Formats: sequence, structure tokens, C-alpha cells
Amino acid sequence: MAKADHIKRLVASFGKNQEFRAATLRIIDEAAHQGKKPFAESLRKILDANVRPDYQSQGKQPGLTALASHIDATRDLLEEIPALRGLKDIVLNSDTRALIENVIEERRRSEELRRHRLPVSTRLLFCGPPGCGKTLCAEVLAHELSMPLFSARLDVIISSFLGETASNLRRLFEFASRTPCILFLDEFDALARTRSDNSEHNELRRVVNSLLIMIEKFRGPGLVVAATNLAQFLDEALWRRFDDVLSFELPNIREIDTLMDRQFANFHASFEPSSMGGKLVGLSYADIERICVDAIKKAVLKKRKSVSETEFAAALRHEARRKALISRRSA
Repeated sequence: MAKADHIKRLVASFGKNQEFRAATLRIIDEAAHQGKKPFAESLRKILDANVRPDYQSQGKQPGLTALASHIDATRDLLEEIPALRGLKDIVLNSDTRALIENVIEERRRSEELRRHRLPVSTRLLFCGPPGCGKTLCAEVLAHELSMPLFSARLDVIISSFLGETASNLRRLFEFASRTPCILFLDEFDALARTRSDNSEHNELRRVVNSLLIMIEKFRGPGLVVAATNLAQFLDEALWRRFDDVLSFELPNIREIDTLMDRQFANFHASFEPSSMGGKLVGLSYADIERICVDAIKKAVLKKRKSVSETEFAAALRHEARRKALISRRSA
């Protein structure tokens, strides 16, 4: 049954909805791990029916102020990202978009799934090249599910002191286990490098071992979303710990056209944007957005009311020079 500390927290938090829910969720989690799943599911059903999260009862999204009592101990490890963009603001290939929509639908109808004793997705892995929407999709999930988005600060989490990195990760997962939020682990390969890599020292191997356990046990009220540009370097055992893996690819012609139309929706182009699609194949969504913004800026600075093909071509050349420079420096 529940540990004495959990029961003490439960009693002490009476009258404080968010703290009461957090304490009860800990008891539910412990019961589930002890094999008492019917009891855990019954208690969760009672909790959700009678004690709503504060932000749901008030009809607003929780922020750092509302969650201050839970974040204080973990504040240095997290950065809150405003979740301003939703599904209508993102361009994705049809398969990835369908998977994102399924996750949102599943979370919105989680009680229906639990009534049928079906698991709810809590752990997602995003893979793909830079600039293809991984961070934006984490923002979309937070926006659509009315949850705050917290990005883990790897510069603080990864420590040179023995055992401290795993301890920092444990603090993060404990926070996400009691707080309805999206916990975003960007550059996940920095934490989860394959243990077969002989260049990695034993401390990082121990971190991966701890991370495997934390991800496997995570059943929080929100989502853990890990993202990497270097999927080939992830430890093989991590892949099966996630409920789903979403692949993000460079845009095709159709997706480029859609993105271009959106970029020039509020600032007219004097040429047909779709005519430029062939020149943009091989670039990421972020690259194309940067080119469009650069072209619009050039037009604004020239006091023009539309972007000319010449200005767009200049922005495209500027992006090509930028990528060439980055390529040379990283070679």
C-alpha cells in the first residue's frame, strides 16, 4: 500500500486541489507498480471525477505561477516555452500529422480509454533532421491539450560530478509525474547515447541505464516528448520504451507549396510562390520560413507592398551562403 510519506502529503494537502491531486497520483502510481491495477484504476477514476486540476476548473492553462509549489525544486532544470501555435499553424506530411492528431484525440478521450482498461500514451520520441517541426510539434501538443510546455535545460542537467546527471533527470521525471505538462527533452542523443560506444565513459552509461528505467516507469498526467536529429546514436534499448516514434522528414513539393502560401498570406508576393517550389526541395521547413521572412524584410525596408521575385531570389542566395558556411565549419 501507499508509503507513510505519501499519506502524510495527502492529508496535509487537503483543500489544495493541485497538491491533493499530486499526492493521490503518487499513491495511484505506487499501487500500479505493486500490481494493484484494479485499485489504481478505481482510485484514478474517483480522483478525476471529484478533484479536477485547478487550471481545468478555472478554464485556463497553468503557468509557472499556478505551478510554483511544484516547480521551485526543479526550476533551474526547466525553461517554459509559450505554447502559442496549434494544429492549424503547422505543415507536416500526412502520416506524421495523423499520428499527432491521434495523440491529441487519445489524450482528450483518456477517460474513455481507461474505462476499457487501455493504456494512454505518455512517452513519445520525435526523430528527423533539424528544422522539420519536432520542437513545433511539442508546442502544438501543449497548445491543443492546454498544458504548459517545459523544455529540459541540458546545459544544467548534464553535470561533470559523478551521479549528479542521473539525479537531475530523476528530479525532472518526478516533476512531470505529478504535474500535467509536456516535458520536452530536446537533443535527446546527448543523454541517451548507445552504451556500445566505447568513446563514452562509464558515468554516461549509468545515465542511460537510469534513463531507461525512468522512461519505462513514467505514467504521468502529461507527456514526455524526446527529440533527436541523430537517431542512429540512440541506445537500442530506448526505442521500445516509447509508446510511439514519429518521423519528421524534409518537405516535399506539395508541403513546400502549402508552407509558401502561408508565409505570404499576410504580405503579398508579386510572383506565384508555388513556382519557386522546385528551387526549395532539399531544404527544411525552418530554412524555407527563414527565406520567406528574409524576402519580406527586404521588401519592407524598400517600402514595397509586395515581395518581388528578385527579392526572393536574393533571400534564397543568402540562405545558400549561410548553409555553405555552416557546412564548412562543421566539416
